[in-house]
Amino acid sequence: MQNKGLIKLFALLFGLVSIYQLSYTFVTSKVEKEASTFAASRISESEDGYVAKREAAAASYLDSIGNNPVFGYTNYNEAKKKELNKGLDLKGGINVTLQISIKDILKGLANNTKSPIFNKALADADAASSNSDDTYIDLFFEAFDNIKGDTKLASPDIFANKGLSDEINFQMSDDEVKPIIRRKIDESIVSAFEVLRERIDGFGVTQPNIQREGNSGRILVELPGARDIARAQDLLSSTAQLEFWETYKQSNTSFSTFLIQANEKLKTIVEVKQPEQIKEESELDSLLSDVSADSLDLATQVNPLYELLIPANPGSNAMFRASIKDTATIGSYLRMPEIRRLLPADIQFTKFVWERPSTEETEVIDLYALKSNRDGTPRISGDVVSDARADFDQFSKPAVSMTMNTKGAKEWEKLTGDAYTNQTGIAIVLDNKVYTAPGVSSGPISGGRSEITGDFTVNETKDISNVLRAGKLPASAEIIQSEIVGPSLGQEAIDSGFMSFLIAFVIVLLWMIGYYGKAGVFADIALMLNILLIFGVLTSLNAVLTLPGIAGIVLTLGMSVDANVLIFERIKEELAKGKGKSQAVADGFGNALSSILDANITTGLTAVILFIFGSGPIKGFATTLLIGIVTSLFTAIFITRLLIDWYIGGKGRSLDFSTGITKNLFKGINVDFLAKRKIAYVISGILIAVGLFSLLAGPGLQQGVDFVGGRSYTVRFEQPVNPSEISSELNTVFGSGTNVKTYGESNQIRITTPYKVDVEGIEVDNEIQDKLYTSLQKYLPDGITKDAFVLGGIDDETFGIMKSSKVGPTIADDIKNNAFLAILGSLAVVFLYILLRFRRWQFSLGAVTAVFHDVLIVLGVFSIFGKLMPFNMEIDQAFIAAILTVIGYSLNDTVVVFDRIRETLAERGWKGGSNINYAINSTLSRTLNTSLTTLVVLLAIFIFGGESLRGFMFAMIVGVVVGTYSSVFIATPVMFDALSKKVTSGTVEKVIEE
Repeated sequence: MQNKGLIKLFALLFGLVSIYQLSYTFVTSKVEKEASTFAASRISESEDGYVAKREAAAASYLDSIGNNPVFGYTNYNEAKKKELNKGLDLKGGINVTLQISIKDILKGLANNTKSPIFNKALADADAASSNSDDTYIDLFFEAFDNIKGDTKLASPDIFANKGLSDEINFQMSDDEVKPIIRRKIDESIVSAFEVLRERIDGFGVTQPNIQREGNSGRILVELPGARDIARAQDLLSSTAQLEFWETYKQSNTSFSTFLIQANEKLKTIVEVKQPEQIKEESELDSLLSDVSADSLDLATQVNPLYELLIPANPGSNAMFRASIKDTATIGSYLRMPEIRRLLPADIQFTKFVWERPSTEETEVIDLYALKSNRDGTPRISGDVVSDARADFDQFSKPAVSMTMNTKGAKEWEKLTGDAYTNQTGIAIVLDNKVYTAPGVSSGPISGGRSEITGDFTVNETKDISNVLRAGKLPASAEIIQSEIVGPSLGQEAIDSGFMSFLIAFVIVLLWMIGYYGKAGVFADIALMLNILLIFGVLTSLNAVLTLPGIAGIVLTLGMSVDANVLIFERIKEELAKGKGKSQAVADGFGNALSSILDANITTGLTAVILFIFGSGPIKGFATTLLIGIVTSLFTAIFITRLLIDWYIGGKGRSLDFSTGITKNLFKGINVDFLAKRKIAYVISGILIAVGLFSLLAGPGLQQGVDFVGGRSYTVRFEQPVNPSEISSELNTVFGSGTNVKTYGESNQIRITTPYKVDVEGIEVDNEIQDKLYTSLQKYLPDGITKDAFVLGGIDDETFGIMKSSKVGPTIADDIKNNAFLAILGSLAVVFLYILLRFRRWQFSLGAVTAVFHDVLIVLGVFSIFGKLMPFNMEIDQAFIAAILTVIGYSLNDTVVVFDRIRETLAERGWKGGSNINYAINSTLSRTLNTSLTTLVVLLAIFIFGGESLRGFMFAMIVGVVVGTYSSVFIATPVMFDALSKKVTSGTVEKVIEE
């Protein structure tokens, strides 16, 4: 081997850099352990809420020593930025995909036009978006073109408005306007991205991740370690639409008139229950004292509106009050066009807005009547706020202090002056909720300073000031996909992942020594360096380590072993030919190189496709797999060679590449594989037919929420529970389609429901959590609160929701399409690679047929056994990752066999296929050795790697078994049968060009 010195230098430098990068992770782990010890010594377990207090104490400790030197070269704050990133499934936290509303952006660009053509095009685009993969803007332009008639995008009442006058004029054609609108939308999404990034920076989690997903208007946000999930969701989805309105007075008689007329009208258009008993006179009579009691006759009539409204507290600037449970009904009444038309002329543009509930225990909230105009615009909007900060009011309660720019200060002075003169209030509205509505007692307020007060916590004032400083989102942001993992489940994943990794690693090390003796020791040294390099590269690239990522690293062990097995088997063949040690080693490495490269390139191609089409943890799996391929090649080809050359270069040293048990293993085997191909075809045909019958006419595949949309919850109980009993109860609550099954231990279940899958918003998430808490309460420990249930695993009592995920139907379709494209793409790429590598389409046909064979059998197994196995076998993104990995592994095996066939035929010719049998028999040792090693590794992950990986690992275990079989009994026979008889009979000898 040439340039040994250079390789030694590279190996030394790579090793040192990896150790240096990983040292930051060691530093943070050490300091955080000290912080936990410090917190535990200060706060006893007997204190109420000791877990949260300890967390606060540990955080305070870390803040105080953050800049203190550690080991003389770094400090905690610096090390935290450079440590190995752990993903959501290892650390807990929240991962969401936000959809920025392109529709809202278009409406804003069109200045909220009333154009019927424009609004009809929006409605058509909405309808089409649910069944199309095209972007919303493309669907809008298509819909507009279909109905526009003589109307142009550059019409004055659409995009040729005052706001876009610098770029769009009346003479421009639609083709000229469209790229401008596309650019404006992209700018708005960039603006939303920056707003969200600023908000996240102020949230207080380490190593947050935020990135755009192409031009789809989607933004991926990951907050590892986030504990207050509701707070994080509010922060991300809040548009921060701050508005200032003047309120109407309670004594305004126009509202009394409106209320009477609205109540009477509602009697004719809504269904209401007759009163079961005579009610006492309503307190609302005091508000309506100018109306005759005889005309109302409240004691005997049905009153849809009166019965839900409560008089507001005297002296407040609210108009009415109501129970929170009735607010949706009241709101729907007040939005009815026939009810809105009853508003008297002096209040016809009134905007009704509810108060923000101060706490979760609040039962009654105020309804405010705000002075509005024909366009529904506020007196002052939030874009005039130049700064905002968390503060305390005159009573030392948390508040938000705001400063306005010059324009805002003038408008604020006028608004406060009007409120003082009219003796009305000023409602401060954030995201369509009234936070406070104080009156003005001392005349106009100059200077542009104002304050938002209310029953806030310190965190709430921090978040409000944070979003106001960052600015409002240019459009609403809906959470269309989310995953929430409790920290205790993350710690369990770390423990199980580390256990599976350690067991697999030890087994592989012992296997190599047991099979290859001293040579196995050198392979193990290279293997340990390989693992060090993988973690070093992950840290250097700031990549995220996930549980599937750990699986990818463990799988890399099998691939690294495969390369060493190929090399050692070829060296043994060269030694058997009578060559000297040095020459046998050189020729063995040289002859194995082609097979190693081909096998790793095909696996690498599938990993690249997985990286492109995958998301979240699956991308983490692909990342570690790609890194592992590169480091495995380096360590197997160069490091193992250096160690072996060094050892055999010494005097009197013997290296046999086998042990007493394995020395003659697989020698003298001469199986006629081609003669048995018809039997193999029949067996495979039966297996595929049974699988297809199950897929098409039987139970079929169980699609997870990734592919059909819905919500999934992993819930843990104190005692074992009956999933069938819970399923029956939840189907009553959520309707049919809710699925409940045991997930891991008998005290843990996984609940999947399509309930309101088409409805976005945190309100639906809260509604489902409420229903789950109510339905499951009898199975939970006594006294557990809803908060403790929703945030299961936050405290030391790990009961409640440990993990939850939500996938909207639109993104579910995208995931499914991407999965389909990933599989087709990998097959196409591999077909082309093998065609280029082996120069005959018959080799590509054999390889792709074997891959199809393997995929169909794995799908069949999942269809047949999906509901029988005691672990999750749903088809989701992880399953697609497993399928692609099976494709890569199957091709790995097939390419190694094809490589030996090509080499053998080049030397010996076809001879009716007998030399193909010889080539397969000569690779049998490598095939079985690698497959058994990989199986042992996968079994270790399957058993010890945690519940979330079991379905994933099961698919790979089946795939490895079937892939090993197909490379010998399907791929090669199909290739052989596809060749012409002239070739296989030996009439045409030269069929493969080297």
